[in-house]
Amino acid sequence: MITQIYEVQSFDEAKKLAEIGVDSIGVLVGIRNEWPGELSPEQAKEVLSGVTGQVKKVVLSLSKNFDDIIEIIKRTDPDILHLAAEPEIISPADVQVIKNQFPDIKVMRTIPVENEECIKLAKQYDKVADYLLLDSRRKSDGQLGATGETHDWDLSKKIVDSVSIPVILAGGLGPDNLVEAITKVRPFGVDSKTKTDKEGRREKDIEKVREFVKIARETK
Repeated sequence: MITQIYEVQSFDEAKKLAEIGVDSIGVLVGIRNEWPGELSPEQAKEVLSGVTGQVKKVVLSLSKNFDDIIEIIKRTDPDILHLAAEPEIISPADVQVIKNQFPDIKVMRTIPVENEECIKLAKQYDKVADYLLLDSRRKSDGQLGATGETHDWDLSKKIVDSVSIPVILAGGLGPDNLVEAITKVRPFGVDSKTKTDKEGRREKDIEKVREFVKIARETK
């Protein structure tokens, strides 16, 4: 069971997470400073230089602009590009274009888990993306990801069973509910942002991350 942690804000933080044993360390990157916590490509590259060993460097893009995404890839050189724009904005065909242009970079695609339609959407990316990330959409304002809210894990399990590529489960996961989530969904990996942050801050709580990683490794 691999672990993925967002949104890392500094070199020292990335280094500490790598030392704990986090498998994939992610930063939110953009060109136009559109989102809270978003780093420039240069800032992201500096943060991810703290990632050592076999740990994967993940760059998360919420951009709606395809040219911006290409520029982000060129300026950060991640191991994994995580595309989290809405499904109608970045299509499976777009993902294939990126993979053709950057064959050494893996692509992860966010799937919003809301209803049975998410299963059909996930299947469209099967064998196109390298990973799927299943996340929650907040009902109050429609925000996708970084909500601290869980979703219907039965739907997530159906996606895991329906596709042949690795699936990362996200959405309100923390040390308090990780065992139940893993047991129900049986994903390839688990992701945490909000519930491993320090209270009211974007800085990571290192002890919460340590516990998260330990639980993920020990849950059968």
